[in-house]
Amino acid sequence: MAEISASLVKELREKTGAGMMDCKKALGEVQGDLEKAVDWLRTKGLSAAAKKAGRVAAEGLVGVVANGNRGAVVEVNAETDFVGRNETFQKFVGATTRIALDTGGDMTRIASAPFPGSSRDVQGELTNMIATIGENMSLRRAATISVSDGVVAAYMHAAVASDLGKIGVLVALESTGDKAKLAGLAKQLAMHVAAAKPQSLSVADLDKAAIERERGVLAEKASQSGKAADIVAKMVEGGLRKFHQEVVLLEQLFVIDGKSRVSKVVDEAAKLVGAPVRLAGFLRFELGEGIEKKSEDFAAEVAAQLKK
Repeated sequence: MAEISASLVKELREKTGAGMMDCKKALGEVQGDLEKAVDWLRTKGLSAAAKKAGRVAAEGLVGVVANGNRGAVVEVNAETDFVGRNETFQKFVGATTRIALDTGGDMTRIASAPFPGSSRDVQGELTNMIATIGENMSLRRAATISVSDGVVAAYMHAAVASDLGKIGVLVALESTGDKAKLAGLAKQLAMHVAAAKPQSLSVADLDKAAIERERGVLAEKASQSGKAADIVAKMVEGGLRKFHQEVVLLEQLFVIDGKSRVSKVVDEAAKLVGAPVRLAGFLRFELGEGIEKKSEDFAAEVAAQLKK
């Protein structure tokens, strides 16, 4: 068996990010060949990742990036919020978000894109982190937004680092007007979206099934009033208008001033920037939304870990 020097172990550790004992074992398995040791660790990393794949990953980070007239948002999940404070994980999410900006948000292209400063692709880098950090992780979703002439602004709520946190928002404004002033408005609108959580940009964009569910609830409530059918119909339509004002971005009250509709704020921005303004779209990613989190006994979880 080849003698494994401390410097060789150190080099392998720096190259792969794996633990010291794992690096020493890998080098021993391949008689000190550095490149073969890298492959050995990757193989073991894949095995470790497979064992962890069944565990619920609902924590992690959302990353956003905006560059002129385009932007991208990405969600990468992990099992615990501790990983969100891990510098290696943060760098991964940040780099992956920038990659998403250049790949149009396509998940397959993102996963197969070369990861900066590594011989691995994005998915390979994620697999290596799973083996190194010891938690199940997943590149859950990504999206991009852009305008032909205008700005895209990013806002991160509950940030743990620059452009990384719990709620990431992008807002796109289309206009030939002053871009600096336009960017200021877009940032305010992004903050509004983070707080108000709109379901759609306009009434026309609102999910038809959601409208019908709301109409059914309103109709049932109104029918219990005992009023005439024409009055009930008006009550339902009035209720739907209120519903639109709660969930449609352009119909919501702007949280910055608490009195103007967002649609009016956008229309009046023409005076500020020197040209008509159109709110072209928005993206809002909230960490873990839609993921069913398991509720487990913490003491039992620790005991289970100790038995491994």
